[in-house]
Amino acid sequence: MLSLEDMLPRDHRARIVWSFVKTLDLEPLYEKIVVTKSTVGRNSIAPEILVSLWLLATLDGIGTARELGRRCETDIAYLWTLGNVTVNYHTLSDFRVENGAFLEKTLVDTVASLVAQGLVPLETIAQDGMRVRASAGSSSFRRKPTLESLQQQAQAHVDRLKKESENECDRSDGDARRQAAVERASRERQERLDEALRQFEELSKQRESRRKGDGEKTRVSTTDPDARNMKMANGGFDPAFNVQFATDADSRVIVAVDVINSGTDSGQMAPMHEKVCSTYDKTPKTQLVDSAYATKGDVKTVESKGTEVVSTIPRGSVLESKGKDPHAQQPGESDEYTAFRARMAKEEYKELYKTRPSVAEFPNADCRNRNLRQFKVRGLVKVKAVALWHAVAFNFTRMVNLGALAI
Repeated sequence: MLSLEDMLPRDHRARIVWSFVKTLDLEPLYEKIVVTKSTVGRNSIAPEILVSLWLLATLDGIGTARELGRRCETDIAYLWTLGNVTVNYHTLSDFRVENGAFLEKTLVDTVASLVAQGLVPLETIAQDGMRVRASAGSSSFRRKPTLESLQQQAQAHVDRLKKESENECDRSDGDARRQAAVERASRERQERLDEALRQFEELSKQRESRRKGDGEKTRVSTTDPDARNMKMANGGFDPAFNVQFATDADSRVIVAVDVINSGTDSGQMAPMHEKVCSTYDKTPKTQLVDSAYATKGDVKTVESKGTEVVSTIPRGSVLESKGKDPHAQQPGESDEYTAFRARMAKEEYKELYKTRPSVAEFPNADCRNRNLRQFKVRGLVKVKAVALWHAVAFNFTRMVNLGALAI
């Protein structure tokens, strides 16, 4: 004789998540729902239920739709969120990765609200990259001849399945569903191989332009063509993506997210700076980064827009070993870069740089603690959607701590 309402504690996080989601603009999700009387099918699940489920699951470190589907059958918090609605893991999986634009808008809207309240001043931002393991194995990287051979095999397999499907009309519902699943898996493999070959052409041209004869050595993953071999924190190399977070230094709130498939952070400061400025119509006074970001081009771009770059001097120790002053102007560099060098000789800026880890690496550590260690989805679009779920979940906890959400 118990109800879910009575079984869930009054101060449970699921209730706060639900209250937060009810304040969001869910109109873009409702616009996707098509109402029709002529098509057979089940009723659509209210978007606030699905958003609440995934936000709560991200906070709980749940990384797959199958695991979330199991929790929706056993855990009181998820059963309370669902009410009398049932959901399968296919619906959960699709919803998680198909709404990246909504998640980015949610991130921006919540941060803009905090800026308006004075909780996020955006005076100083810090940027850092986090390499997250991809859903691909190192052995899945192949050269062009192997990719072409696998593509031909995949195409032949799809054609054979299609012909079998046309010749066999009398099947039970169970057999038809299984056959449809096999055909879908075959088509997806063929599409991945087509994409792998396309990306091979682009990557090989880039490598050939840097070093003649290097293009043919290019390898692309057949499992996730967007993944790249990157040097990881343990010193080894694994297929991965590079998640970029920009964080407000005063509130420790993530203000912008990007995901790239480049293993280096070089060249990523200026695009992130532009994204923050254009999104919130405000130019930060300071941007904290490590030396990998402080390229001559990016420093010039960011400094020319009125933001001071605070970082260690790239190759400063090399210059010192040669008896040169790393803070003195070097031949051929811009006035902005010279000003950056001179600035970092001052103690106040050295002390300011020491605060960078507590700002830039804080969201990285929190997301890793919530199981952002390996992506279970494939492709840059889906990977970025998962990264955005983690950013929204992280900001949710910061909003609670800042008193912007009622507990």
